[in-house]
Amino acid sequence: MNKKTKYALALLMALSILAGCSSKEEATPSTSPAVSTAATATPNTTTSTPTTTATASPQASSKPVQSPSASPKASSTPSKSDGLQVIAKPESVTVLVNKQFSLPSSYEPTDLVYPDIPFTFAEKNEKRKMRTVAAEAIEKLVAGAKKDGINLAGVSAYRSYATQKALFQRYVLKDGEEKAKTYSAVPGTSEHETGLAIDVSGSDGKCAAEDCFGGTKEANWLEKHAQEYGFIIRYPKGKEKITGYQYEPWHIRYVGADTAKDMVAKKVTMEEYYNAVPVSK
Repeated sequence: MNKKTKYALALLMALSILAGCSSKEEATPSTSPAVSTAATATPNTTTSTPTTTATASPQASSKPVQSPSASPKASSTPSKSDGLQVIAKPESVTVLVNKQFSLPSSYEPTDLVYPDIPFTFAEKNEKRKMRTVAAEAIEKLVAGAKKDGINLAGVSAYRSYATQKALFQRYVLKDGEEKAKTYSAVPGTSEHETGLAIDVSGSDGKCAAEDCFGGTKEANWLEKHAQEYGFIIRYPKGKEKITGYQYEPWHIRYVGADTAKDMVAKKVTMEEYYNAVPVSK
C-alpha cells in the first residue's frame, strides 16, 4: 500500500469518528423532554394534596355542628351555677323538691288559699296559705284527727322564696351553714315553697317543729293516718342519708291519696319512689 492510499484511509477513519461524536451530542437533548415530563408530573402531585385537604375539611367541621344539637337536650332542665337542677314543672302535685332539684326562684303558686284550720299563731299571713288541693286535704285531715280525739294545728305552710332565703340566712348565722342545711333548706329547695307542705303540731303549740314532737300522740296519729288524706311524713326516721334532712315528724307533704298510700306501703321516701339520686348533704 502506497502512501496516498494510507493517507486516504486515515482521512476516512477520522471523518467516521467525527460523525459518530456529532450523533451522540444530538441524542442528548432528546432526554430533556423526558426530564421536563417528570417536572410536569410534579405539579399534578402537588396540586392533588390541597384538593384532598379541602375535601376533608368540611367533614371535620361537621363535628362541631353536632354539639349545639345536644345542648338543648341538656338544657331542657336548666341547671343553676351551684349544680342544682331547676324543675321544669313546679306546679305538679307530685313535684320532687330537694337538695338536688330546685324550684325556679320566681315560682309562686297561683292557687294559694287559706285553709280553714287552727294555727299556733293569730296573724293571717302567707304562712297560713296552701294550694287549693292541699288546703282541702289538710282540712279533712285535721277534722279526721279531731274525731279521734287528736287536736292538731298548723305551724307553718307556704313560704315565698324571699321568706325562705331570710329564714335560711338566720339559721346559718345561728348554727353555721353545714348544720343549718341539716334542718333548713336553701331558698328554692324548700317544700314549703310549693304550697303543698305544712308543719303541724298539737293545738297547744308545744314542741312545734321541734324534736320533742316525735313520740307524741299527735305525731303517732300523723304517722298512722296522714296517707289516708294524701299526705306523707316527708322526712322519716332512718332515711336521713337519702332525704338529706333529719327526722321531722311534724313536716307533712301532700302528694295525693293514691301516691301517699303506695309510698307508705312500700316504706319509701319520694327520692326512692321516683328513683332519684339519693341526697346526702
